Amino acid sequence: MKIELNKAYAKEQMKAQLALMQVIDPELGVNIIDLGLVYNVDCSRSTIFVVTMTFSTPHCPLGDAIQRGVHHAMSHAFPDCLIQIDIVWEPEWNFDMITEAGKEALGIH
Repeated sequence: MKIELNKAYAKEQMKAQLALMQVIDPELGVNIIDLGLVYNVDCSRSTIFVVTMTFSTPHCPLGDAIQRGVHHAMSHAFPDCLIQIDIVWEPEWNFDMITEAGKEALGIH
C-alpha cells in the first residue's frame, strides 16, 4: 500500500497502515502490509473506511481469520468508523508485491 503524503487523508492512511501491520498472516507469520495483500485504504468518507485487499490465493484457508484481524485492527484504530473490507482478485497477487522487509522475514532474497 503506497501512501501519498500530499493527499488529504495521508495521516489516516498512515495510521491505518500501522494498524494493519499488526495483522499477521497465520500461515506465513508476516504482516499483511509487507506481504502486499492490502491494496488501498479509502479514508475519504468521514465515518467509513474501506480496506481493499486480496489473498495469496482465492481459496485461502485462513482468509476469514485475516479479515477478522483486519476488522479488529481497524476498529481499534478508528473506533468511531465503520470498517468495510473489499476482497478483490485484480490485480492478482504475486511475490513481487512483497516488500523488502516481507521478503527478509520470509527468507526470500
